[in-house]
Amino acid sequence: MNELVRAWIDGWVISRGAAAPHEEPWGWTIDSGQMKEVTRHVLGTLGDDVEETVVREVADSVTGEGVWLKVFRDPAEVTGWLRGSWWTDPETGYLMSLPLTSTPAPDAPSGHRLTSWTRAGVTRVMLTAWDGSLAARGQIAVTGPTAVADQIETAPHHRRRGLGSVVMRTLHHAAARQGAHTAVLAGTPAGRALYESLGWRVEAPLTSARYLGREPGSPT
Repeated sequence: MNELVRAWIDGWVISRGAAAPHEEPWGWTIDSGQMKEVTRHVLGTLGDDVEETVVREVADSVTGEGVWLKVFRDPAEVTGWLRGSWWTDPETGYLMSLPLTSTPAPDAPSGHRLTSWTRAGVTRVMLTAWDGSLAARGQIAVTGPTAVADQIETAPHHRRRGLGSVVMRTLHHAAARQGAHTAVLAGTPAGRALYESLGWRVEAPLTSARYLGREPGSPT
């Protein structure tokens, strides 16, 4: 199993309050317990090491609506391996990593308030505008030498002002202070440019697929 994938999983379950990952021959199963995501299956290999037969086997074993499949390979390839009862996100996600160094925490931009707090192993950062509305946010879970950044968001009318960078650099600082040496995240195409500008590196593409339930008339 790929160590970077395992690091991402270990931090993600803490960040989201999910159940402990259950190891499978092909990766891990995680119970999320949410209406839109009951469970997720995460394959433990990257890129060319991902085998079509394994993806098909895991996908074909799913019977419940709302189960997600995470595969670290391009959606253009993975989509063809899944039967029609799967919806695949057409946008490519990215598994990314960053070596953490001890750098000063950034100041809040003019006209904004920067707040951070740590609870149950998760550090959260919030930037609010002059009127108290949420401008940007993010969180990071530290699990020993690695940390997982998660749920990085900037409000639409506050984008392109460098707020996401402030949130990320604050999270980097917090994780490094807690002893983490490497940060990991699963990013979107929209976030990739921000992360790369801060030194993050793409390790593998990511396909996200959701099971929609059996089609009428399909065999049980």
